[in-house]
Amino acid sequence: MMGVLAAIGAAVVRSSIMEHSTHQVSSRLPLEQVIAGAVGELERLHYSRRSLGRYRVVWRHLIVFCHEMSLGDAYSQMLAKQFCTAYQMREGERLNSRQGWRRHIVFALKVLEDFAHDGHIERTVTDMQKIQVPAPMSTTLRDYELYCRDRLHLRPTTLRERMREIAIFADFLGSRNITFFDQIQPPDLCAFVTSQHRLVAKSVSRIVSDVRGFLRFLLLRGLLQQDLSHVLPVVHVPRDATVPSVWDPELVTRLLEVVDRTSPKGKRDYAILLLACRLGLRASDIRTLSLDDLKWETATIEIKQSKTLAPLCLPLTEEVGEALIEYLRLARPQSGHREVFLTLNAPFQPFCETDNLYHVVESWKARAGIRFRTPQRHGLHSLRHTLATRLLHEQTPFQVISDILGHASTASTLIYAKTNVEALRTAALNTEEMRHDE
Repeated sequence: MMGVLAAIGAAVVRSSIMEHSTHQVSSRLPLEQVIAGAVGELERLHYSRRSLGRYRVVWRHLIVFCHEMSLGDAYSQMLAKQFCTAYQMREGERLNSRQGWRRHIVFALKVLEDFAHDGHIERTVTDMQKIQVPAPMSTTLRDYELYCRDRLHLRPTTLRERMREIAIFADFLGSRNITFFDQIQPPDLCAFVTSQHRLVAKSVSRIVSDVRGFLRFLLLRGLLQQDLSHVLPVVHVPRDATVPSVWDPELVTRLLEVVDRTSPKGKRDYAILLLACRLGLRASDIRTLSLDDLKWETATIEIKQSKTLAPLCLPLTEEVGEALIEYLRLARPQSGHREVFLTLNAPFQPFCETDNLYHVVESWKARAGIRFRTPQRHGLHSLRHTLATRLLHEQTPFQVISDILGHASTASTLIYAKTNVEALRTAALNTEEMRHDE
């Protein structure tokens, strides 16, 4: 079977898929042809041999399932759903060595669906070292980076994120055999936006905005003969469209209680968790927290926020202070780095700038056996949301909550009122009272 997959040209499959609408692909192409194209795309993205092997095994079983059940030879979402229902791991089920492939069913089917949808696969976490920007585009990308830095005066973090998205855009164009920007056509832009369908609207909106700005730069420099920025859709994302993910108070207590505070990892992670759920610090500010930011003489933490660059001063409470002291004295490796939190293994580096510290929450959440009643986010940022919601429930003034969270204005804080209807009503009444007082 694998010989059949290898014999089919992935580039031909990708080209065939792009010629059809995204909603017609899966009903027209044979299953083996879709799988061959997906394998070729994974190879283009330089997936490791081990990862490729996992995908191939799941997809090989999918082909066998399709034949055994006499479900035809075409790929469809219904086929994938039936296969998943039949073989997905059940809660508490133990698999032997020959059934290990079933652990990867859900994600393997999602990747196949993504490819069947638009002929393109994006890594869940993009390895920028493996992004292939066509050589003729490289100079233009460097010029645009300088333009954003020197003319638009973008902050370093914003600039890195924008150039990351533009590099991914250039890599996508290269996958369509476009090596010069003047070869871009409206269908290419539509295909790129369609390839982002797996992302939430807010992320798509940001990516589209970045690409639109880049297209205008290309027009300004004469690298495009027509303005293509209007081809991109405007993705409207209401500011308060989503409700912040919030933990029940007893779950936060369970999370903190399960942390093994006798181990170096536990001492470090406990301090990190307290900074998030007691002081509401963002993951980026915890990651970059410096020894110099800890003002022991005044019992405060004073930082310049990574997101806004605005100063923030928070009380160094006894609980948080004791956790930090315990980590610094008994668990933090000897190092010349000024960052408070370091990795656990040599050479004991600060966390990398892309690390959102999700693993800190996830490992202890799993140990505590915590499960949420409904699907929600459960990283460090959700603990920040939880603090804000608790303060709101305690009728803490919005301005105070805004100051604690380091928001530039109370408008950003108002979204937390959606998690507490009664608090929202109180806030509305207080606003009216303030108007009358004026």
